[in-house]
Amino acid sequence: MNNVDKQYLKLLEYILENGVIKEDRTGTGTISIFDYSMTFDMTEGFPLLTSKKVFTKGVIHELIWFLRGDTNIKYLVDNDVHIWNGDAYKNYISKTNEYKGDWPDTMDEFIKRIKTDDVFANKWGDLGKIYGHGWRNWNGKSHDELYEDYLKKVK
Repeated sequence: MNNVDKQYLKLLEYILENGVIKEDRTGTGTISIFDYSMTFDMTEGFPLLTSKKVFTKGVIHELIWFLRGDTNIKYLVDNDVHIWNGDAYKNYISKTNEYKGDWPDTMDEFIKRIKTDDVFANKWGDLGKIYGHGWRNWNGKSHDELYEDYLKKVK
C-alpha cells in the first residue's frame, strides 16, 4: 500500500471517530470534520489513490472544463461525465417550476435535451459563477483581458 492510500485510510478512520453527522442537499448525509491536512512528496509520483476506484475520465474532463472557464454542463454531458447534472437540473426545476408542452419532467429527459438541443443547453445547462468561472475571471476581468493587460505592461 502506498503512502497516499495510508494517509487516506488514516483520514477515513479519523472522520469516523471524530466527525459530525450533517444533512446535505442529497438527503444522504455526511460525516464531516474541520481542517485535516495530508502532505505528499511529489518526487514519489502523482498522489493517486490505488485503494479506491477513481473515475479518471471524469476527473480529466471536469478539469478541462474548469480550465476552460466553462460553466455549462453541455461539454461534460457530451463526454459522459454526469457529476454536475443534478445541480443543473435542480436550477432548471427551481427557475421554471412548470411542466407543460415538451419541457422535460425527469432528469434523464433534461440531460437528453441538453445533449441534443444547443439552444436549450445554452439556457438551462449553465450553472453560473462556479469553479471554472472563478478560475478564469479575477476582479471582474476575464483571463483574456488580464493577459492583454499583462502584454501592455511588458511592451
